[in-house]
This record gives sequence, structure tokens and C-alpha cells, in this order.
Amino acid sequence: MVTLRPSPADAPDAHELLAEYFRARTEGFALMDVSYRTSFPDPAAFVPPAGVFVVLDDDEGVAQGCGGIRLIPPGALGTRYELKHLYLRPGTRGRGWGRLLVEDLERRARGFGAAELVLDTHHSLEAAGALYARTGFTPIDPYNDNPNATRWYGKTL
Repeated sequence: MVTLRPSPADAPDAHELLAEYFRARTEGFALMDVSYRTSFPDPAAFVPPAGVFVVLDDDEGVAQGCGGIRLIPPGALGTRYELKHLYLRPGTRGRGWGRLLVEDLERRARGFGAAELVLDTHHSLEAAGALYARTGFTPIDPYNDNPNATRWYGKTL
């Protein structure tokens, strides 16, 4: 059974997962002849109620995935949080753990009073796009200027 636990974004296991995530994105973008800008998150952005960072542990207590939400400027619907750095180690994918992470972070955003949850991603991350569609996210207009993003999604909470 997996567990989801809040964690500082700069805790050793969270940092290791983020480093793997950024390394995979950098390598994947290089194959497309596109550069990827790596930027470790400011841990303060993921401290409640400004946000939260979550680590997913497998049944042996090994950190296998992560993700976070952070408060961003309000949108047309009001209080808005952004889903960031959703990552699962490749060997764990296909088990439904991505959905568990998204649903947990969505629940936490609601608890902080969010009216909307938004995210950005790159079109090459097809599995991520499919996960977001399965969990109720729909395409929206860009809300930021993230150079790594080509698609933006939102969900009314």
C-alpha cells in the first residue's frame, strides 16, 4: 500500500526525486533538439497554506514519486493553486499512483480554499496529458510564460 506524506520540497528524498525528474526532462527535450530550463522550486512556496509538497512512498517506505501545489495569483474563478513537479519513477508507472498524487493534491488545494487548480506541461509528455484528462483537467489559455510549457490545463474545484 502506498502512502502520501507532506514533505519539505528540499528534503533529501524529495530533492532526489526532483533531480531525477529534471534530468529526465532535460534528456527528453534534448532528443527533440529543445532546451529545458531546470529550476528547483523555492521550498517556501510549498509550505501551507501557500502550498504543499507531497512524496509518495511504496509499501516498503521507499520514495517513488512526488508533486506539489502552490498558490498563484487569483484567476477569474478566485483562489488558484498550481500543480507542479508531478513525477513517478519510471518503474512504478501504470499502477494508478499518478492519479493518487493528483487526487491527493486536488483535495489539499480544496482544503486551502482553491476555486481552481491549474498546471502547465509539454505536449511531448503524452502520458501526463492523458492523466490530466482522466482526472478532469481541460485545456485553458496560458496563464504563465513557462518556457518549458506548450499546454495549459485547469480544473474548477
